Amino acid sequence: MKTPPIILASASPRRVELLRQIVTDFEVVPSDAPEVHDEQLTAWEMAQVNAYRKARVVAKKFPDALVLGADTLVYLDRETKLFGKPENRTDAARMLAELQGKTHAVITGVCLLHLRTHRQRIFADWTDVSFHPLTGTQIKDYLALMNPLDKAGAYAIQEHGEHIIAEICGSYSNVVGLPVERLRTELEVW
Repeated sequence: MKTPPIILASASPRRVELLRQIVTDFEVVPSDAPEVHDEQLTAWEMAQVNAYRKARVVAKKFPDALVLGADTLVYLDRETKLFGKPENRTDAARMLAELQGKTHAVITGVCLLHLRTHRQRIFADWTDVSFHPLTGTQIKDYLALMNPLDKAGAYAIQEHGEHIIAEICGSYSNVVGLPVERLRTELEVW
């Protein structure tokens, strides 16, 4: 069966770049689905629920397309503390100060949804990220290098991440916003 046209339900330029590594022809239609943050759900579940919600809003408009929705969450202390997008630079500095010297989880949920055939595949990937111990000055210097306001956890591994990140265990692209290795496998069997 031929793969239907693909739509990325995200305005993230990082996700566009990552998807381009495995699919050359796709359309970008950002989803306006509000993200759910429910304490009854695990981080793993919440990332997948949000990915599904984002894909579904776009799939309703394009039922013949294969819609890809994704949601990336940053958690500290094994899913007990969620770090979303910072409200401002002060909030970003607070987040980085809390993450410094510790290991946290980056979880990206992905939903592939084709409404016309009622097919869907939902999965998530998990990467552990360890930060260097950081001083207030190092955090300020890092924030001067990039815009943290549209990034969960107030950082971007691909934007001067070497200044704050000691090591990762898992998929690098997952931390950027899309687990390319797993997505490639899922698309091959679609």
